[in-house]
Amino acid sequence: MSLLFPALHTASSHTALRFGDRALSYRRLTAVTSGLATRLQTSAPVAVWATPSLETAVAVVAGLLAGVPVVPVNPKSGERELTHIVTDSAPGTVLAEPGAELPEPLGSLLRTDIEISAEPTEEEQTRLLPAEPNAETAALVIYTSGTTGPPKGVVLSRRAIASSLDALEEAWQWTADDVLVHGLPLFHVHGLILGVLGPLRRGGSLRHLGRFSTEGVARELASGGTMLFGVPTMYHRLADACASDPELVRALAGARLLVSGSAALPLHDHDRLTAATGQRVIERYGMTETLMNTSVRPGGTSRPGTVGLPLRDVDVRLVDEAGNRLPAEDTETVGELQVRGPNLFTEYLNRPDATAEAFDGGWFRTGDMATRDADGSVRLVGRKATDLIKSGGYKIGAGEIENVLLSHPGVAEAAVTGEPDDELGERVVAWIVPASAQQPPPAEELTDLVAGQLAPHKRPREVRFLEAMPRNDMGKVLKRELPGQQG
Repeated sequence: MSLLFPALHTASSHTALRFGDRALSYRRLTAVTSGLATRLQTSAPVAVWATPSLETAVAVVAGLLAGVPVVPVNPKSGERELTHIVTDSAPGTVLAEPGAELPEPLGSLLRTDIEISAEPTEEEQTRLLPAEPNAETAALVIYTSGTTGPPKGVVLSRRAIASSLDALEEAWQWTADDVLVHGLPLFHVHGLILGVLGPLRRGGSLRHLGRFSTEGVARELASGGTMLFGVPTMYHRLADACASDPELVRALAGARLLVSGSAALPLHDHDRLTAATGQRVIERYGMTETLMNTSVRPGGTSRPGTVGLPLRDVDVRLVDEAGNRLPAEDTETVGELQVRGPNLFTEYLNRPDATAEAFDGGWFRTGDMATRDADGSVRLVGRKATDLIKSGGYKIGAGEIENVLLSHPGVAEAAVTGEPDDELGERVVAWIVPASAQQPPPAEELTDLVAGQLAPHKRPREVRFLEAMPRNDMGKVLKRELPGQQG
């Protein structure tokens, strides 16, 4: 495999990373990370207290240069989860920004503060980068959300990271001239691998907002940013703000690429953003275990609401409940999405049983349900466990019902689940956050809307109103945390 970060070896003055008013050129990033990498080369895995900071980016790059597995830790993790992660991954040290207060489970680890001096020392200027580790070396161990038990450590190799980022280079025409803007957390695939390692592998620049704001997006895109990464909740806020912020509209309209991921972007927000800016938001699909699998191509034919075509070197198939492959020309039948390719993870750390269970031969079982459009684009229906509803002999995807509900002006947020029903097997239930708590839309009006736009059997049998949806750090609705949905 080629160098993971070729631009670090050129040591140019081009800006690599910028967080607020703090920035590092590739020359400075090389000097800072090579010194830290030398200290880490003989260590066990390293934990990184992954705040949205320049220090986190430096720590992760240093660990990758050293060839030791990096374990990004969510600063919002609870004590029980942190204890599990530390016990399971057994890091030898924890890297953190100076002054960060670490919780007790990390307190027993050797701590190294990430010091970034204003000017390079003489030693830094003459230090050489470590030799490139083997492509199959474990690069990152990222822990899943743990919805059905303790979080599992997903081991990602250097090969998987390079393969996925290079496939996105081709799909998005991503170059060293691109300046990426985002305000995503740095302990997930989206914000860290795509959002930090992606620009560094291309030799481009990252401008991290620290904390997402529509004002920050407008400022950075208007001053040279070319790409924006976000999640649906961010794009929803941007669509709202476009109605009264002409500067934001101009900034979004001038971007080369707007990319949404981590959850499906509702069609209503697609339409609002396109109407305001003339830009089409690009959706892509990936998982911690697979990195990126598919993407809409800029200027391509994939319709809004799909996650596009398979990326280079990624094979995709849909299988029915019996495990039989669905024909590629079948555009109606919902099947489980399975993938294979060099982008796949190596294993679940210390869980050979879970690793074996996750594969069907060489195919990874994503647990996501989907159909395929006539052009081969993948259209996600939802998670097999929470978003596929079997009602009255029909298989119903929650996502298409949610999109219809979100088109109602009285609906701010919507989620659809299935609940046991003696007659139907499962009944469709809609969870609604109304646009006005004082005047929620009539339930019958919502069910009639669904029955009129889709089919009568897809209408919700119950409508329940909430003040807010339970969401994770990436804005994804946690359906298992809706009242009565646990288990």
